[in-house]
Amino acid sequence: MEQIKVELGFDSYVIHVGPGSLAQLSKLRDGMHLSSTALVVTDETVGALYGAQVVEILRQAGFHTEMKAIAPGEESKSLAVAEDLYTKAIEMGLDRLSPIVALGGGVVGDLAGFVAATYMRGVPFIQIPTSLLAQVDSSVGGKVAVNHPLGKNLIGAFYQPRIVLIEPSMLDSLPEREFATGLAELIKHGLIGDSRLFAELQKNDKAIWEKDPVMLTRLVSRSCRIKADVVQQDEREASLRMILNFGHTIGHAVEKAANYKYSHGEAVAIGMHGAARISRDCGLCSQQTVDQVCDILTKYCLPLKVQGCTVRQLEAYLMRDKKTINGKINWVLLNGIGSAVVKNDIPEHIVTKALSQITIES
Repeated sequence: MEQIKVELGFDSYVIHVGPGSLAQLSKLRDGMHLSSTALVVTDETVGALYGAQVVEILRQAGFHTEMKAIAPGEESKSLAVAEDLYTKAIEMGLDRLSPIVALGGGVVGDLAGFVAATYMRGVPFIQIPTSLLAQVDSSVGGKVAVNHPLGKNLIGAFYQPRIVLIEPSMLDSLPEREFATGLAELIKHGLIGDSRLFAELQKNDKAIWEKDPVMLTRLVSRSCRIKADVVQQDEREASLRMILNFGHTIGHAVEKAANYKYSHGEAVAIGMHGAARISRDCGLCSQQTVDQVCDILTKYCLPLKVQGCTVRQLEAYLMRDKKTINGKINWVLLNGIGSAVVKNDIPEHIVTKALSQITIES
């Protein structure tokens, strides 16, 4: 089992990756000074697979534990569902030392983390990510949020977990499309900060698609280290951490404009394609880099273009991006494979050109 320490002073924590990670649940009360009541937040699909196992481990560790399952999907990441969870926490008698455990993918982690950050001004938060997307991205770094009808993740906070437990075997039940959506974030980490990770993804697609546990443990650990290194230097996204949003500026616009027809990873893949084209047209990277981006996305069955929305729709949602300051979008662009930079002076015609090249309007 791999252990990755995220050094954030008082908010430091450890990410456990590999077979046997769930066993760490039985040790929670040894050193964390937690109350004896725990709420497990999951969705109906994941809860049916792993909920009983997690609840039983917590109960054997001495926690009075209950589980609340939400409907799967992005629609659950709302203030209304958060209010239901607050009600559950109050009815259970959770106090300021009672842990809230997120068992699920990115939606569950974001929602449960937001509730943990705001219930009684903050209670202990534990992450058990069950999707590849959550394991390599949303469970690391402390971003928690719910959506607003006018945009994704507009209501949120930075709130670090006490511990993250990543069990690769949980990926065995993941559908191929959802597995691919997590691979998009692995690819992103290689593109922005680790050319060797990118090369490993290029050559090991067979073992990755077969969900080889040794391969996945290594790649997930490596990806978590990349994100942890960035978060340690810039926890609140003041500067460096913005590079983790590569592909997300266009990606969030794609999600909203296409009414969430595309998964998060699929939308980010389209966004990375668009950002690579902007990078090339700004003279930051070569056509070869764009080709490499397109090739690896295609290799992992990720889309390059969005269908069913217009360039104008995408442009409207871009201006609502939370990285837009004083009307200027902070673009994360590529200098090449493994190197990213943030720019906010990109000419509008270059952005429009790139959007037209990744959009099928019919």
